[in-house]
Amino acid sequence: MTSALHADRVGPVDVAVVAFEGNRFNGKIAPALRDLQEAGTVRVLDLTFVRKDTDGSVTVVELGDAELAEEFERVAETPFDLLSDEDLQAVADGLPPNSSAVIIAWENAWAARLADAIADSEGRLVLLERIPGEDVERAVAALDEN
Repeated sequence: MTSALHADRVGPVDVAVVAFEGNRFNGKIAPALRDLQEAGTVRVLDLTFVRKDTDGSVTVVELGDAELAEEFERVAETPFDLLSDEDLQAVADGLPPNSSAVIIAWENAWAARLADAIADSEGRLVLLERIPGEDVERAVAALDEN
């Protein structure tokens, strides 16, 4: 996977915030992220942890910090530091005391490959919409009822 970002070649980028009560982050999502990245499905662009202690104090933990680096080695091979201090503060403000969150920005690399194929076939994307998981679950449940 290339380590450079090029505006005309980057796929859609998603940002996810995953919260953990009681600051009980255990790193079990690292293997899933690695699998997705190694398969070329996504490219992790930025990954940062935010912790809020019981007294409300906030700590931002970058991927390079020793305790997290081992869990997430090879996940963000070339971090691009897309998340601003303001982004991280907004996440921290929304966390209850004694909790933490991981904020992950990833490129949907599969979509960039598809966009190239569409362009090469002289097509153009006219609509792209993400359907929330809850809506998909309801639709599948309704199908199962019939």
